[in-house]
Amino acid sequence: MEFPKFLLGDNTDFPTAIFVVHTEFPRFIINLENDEVEWLEEFSKEDEKELEEEAENLIAAATAFYDREVSRYEE
Repeated sequence: MEFPKFLLGDNTDFPTAIFVVHTEFPRFIINLENDEVEWLEEFSKEDEKELEEEAENLIAAATAFYDREVSRYEE
């Protein structure tokens, strides 16, 4: 099964949270309510430096995805 790069997540146990799931490597879930990120991968020390550099871009892309999706509902 093929998944889109980003998915929106919702849960009534967290009524104010908005989750964006990044389904490609490195997989993560970001809670846009507080910008907490949960990585779904294990990283070596060597990978951590590259991840730090890429994390900002991935989080910006997740936020842009959410903004795009919300704007489509408002049309």
